[in-house]
Amino acid sequence: MKKEHVIFQIEPGSIAEELQIEPGDILLEINGKEIEDVFDYHYLMHDEKLLVMLQKKDGEVWELDIEKEYEEDLGITFENGLMDDYKSCHNKCIFCFIDQMPEGMRDTLYFKDDDTRLSFLQGNYVTLTNMKEKDLDRIIKYRLGPINISVQTTNPKLRCKMLHNRFAGEALKKLDVLYEAGIEMNGQIVLCKGVNDGAELERSIRDLTRYLPVMRSVSVVPVGLSKYRDGLYPLEPFTKEEAREVLAIIHRWQQVCMESHGVHFIHASDEWYLLAEMDLPDEASYDGYLQLENGVGMIRLLITEFHEALTLLKWEMQDADTPSSSLPDTQKQHTVSLVTGRLAAPFLRRLAAECEAAFSNFRIQVFPIRNDFFGEQITVSGLLTGQDVCNQLKGEELGERLLLPCNMLRSGEEVFLDDMTLTELKAALQVETDIVKSSGQDLLFKMLGLYRD
Repeated sequence: MKKEHVIFQIEPGSIAEELQIEPGDILLEINGKEIEDVFDYHYLMHDEKLLVMLQKKDGEVWELDIEKEYEEDLGITFENGLMDDYKSCHNKCIFCFIDQMPEGMRDTLYFKDDDTRLSFLQGNYVTLTNMKEKDLDRIIKYRLGPINISVQTTNPKLRCKMLHNRFAGEALKKLDVLYEAGIEMNGQIVLCKGVNDGAELERSIRDLTRYLPVMRSVSVVPVGLSKYRDGLYPLEPFTKEEAREVLAIIHRWQQVCMESHGVHFIHASDEWYLLAEMDLPDEASYDGYLQLENGVGMIRLLITEFHEALTLLKWEMQDADTPSSSLPDTQKQHTVSLVTGRLAAPFLRRLAAECEAAFSNFRIQVFPIRNDFFGEQITVSGLLTGQDVCNQLKGEELGERLLLPCNMLRSGEEVFLDDMTLTELKAALQVETDIVKSSGQDLLFKMLGLYRD
């Protein structure tokens, strides 16, 4: 039976609109081939001549001969972004954060995905245990990349233990297949104290360097531990000294990789430096920020962008041709408050102080929020809830605006992890809110009340 892919939206001015394709129509096939999922669709879109068969809402079947530019899209969005069912994870990893969440949250937060397609579309990391030979063949056929892989360890027996999957060690062989095919990869190691650190981390890094340069980077991130761990594998947080030991291993291998391949390859997430109370590396150490989504270099990039924006803004204020409407108000006093996780608070305080030094009529308050919902071991802003922000800021003099990082809210919506809405938070705290995008420029502009595109 052929799969039917329901069209959700048509881009204005697109080929699809010109051909009178409408939401609710069903794509049946392209060039006589059944479309299994989004990979097939995008692969066939490369052709300059297409024969598209679709079924209209009234049941009539249309055949459309289309000529277009190479790789030009039709301008169609489907109801299901993958054009197929999402593949769930069959592992029971000892470090899985979903297993550490309380009951009663929305259902989507409990879904464990291990879908290779999301690795390419959204940057998700996959374990390879859910990947069938057919999936591997299609990746190679379509030359997809990079694929992001949760390695955790290159010790097959230990990997079976960590993922609680007897096939997890065997799945590592797919790294060799991807390497031989030249499919670009990025790796990730979630480091668990007393499990895959120390000598095991040394082994994993050594083994993964064999895949250079096809494997472009590997990040090492500390396991996230919530307070909901009853009945789970006993894991403990890393201490300051242990974080320094981890960094010593990573820095040593960075030097080896720089000498042999001209890249640092293995990267520590920002948490390690904050936990170890060590300075962040300079910008060149991040090899172009390949693993920002894993928190690798996120703070360094934020600082760099903030300084660049501040320098430019100072120059604009001296330029007589700059419209006053695009400059900060220097005529009256302003107080602005900023919410963050406890991890990044020291750096944001420094940036706030620099802003205050440049604009003396602005007072920037930084409020690090303790994560009572998941537990104090969770210190990143992306896992803060609306209720924790509300409870800890009640009674505070917040000034005219409260700045919130965008990663606290569900993508595309104004809803926190605990389903509190932004409107509810504003009403409870009686303050206007601004959402800060993940860039240093937007942080500076929102501090100063500037709203530029």
